[in-house]
Amino acid sequence: MAASKPTVVLVVGINGAGKTTSVAKIAKSLKDDGRSVLLAAADTFRAGAVAQLETWSRRLGVDLVKGAQGADPAAVAFDAADAAIARGVDVLLVDTAGRLHTQDNLMRQLTKIRNVLAKKIPGAPHEILLVLDATSGQNAVLQATAFKAACDVSGIFLAKLDGTAKGGIVVAIRDALDVPVKLVGVGETPDDVQPFDPDRFVEAMFAA
Repeated sequence: MAASKPTVVLVVGINGAGKTTSVAKIAKSLKDDGRSVLLAAADTFRAGAVAQLETWSRRLGVDLVKGAQGADPAAVAFDAADAAIARGVDVLLVDTAGRLHTQDNLMRQLTKIRNVLAKKIPGAPHEILLVLDATSGQNAVLQATAFKAACDVSGIFLAKLDGTAKGGIVVAIRDALDVPVKLVGVGETPDDVQPFDPDRFVEAMFAA
């Protein structure tokens, strides 16, 4: 965590990777750890995205900053940073619109969001987490490469690491980019998040 409040965590990824649910899991984990959390709904493009995060915020008892659908997501991030400072929260979690790594205009938008946060809060974003679907295979390496170039990803949240998914793509990503896996999602509920444990992961990969 950052030395001074708030710590800013920017969450990025493609559509369908489980990004918004992963944000909820992170928020729940932080709140359970005794930290105050503010959510920023910077996904202003997908119909229902803000409503989905609003539902999670109510369930978790966590405040939310949002804008109108179609609003500039960087402006939402700016307002959320303002609110986080004013309220003295520990962590600002910024959810962003899912985007394909091939959509250059939307990738540039991520860079804009990152820069707005950096101007508002020293050192922000302190963590940029890329949510990857553990079942997505080699395409995850391409995603990670593009997102790292756009916004300097600092860690990976590996979602959907349940059922038969082994998530072996983690090894390839680490080799290609040297970006660590920090969290894993292992189910559908907000409690289904764990710090990444390399030893347990390797055991699971090679389990019969």
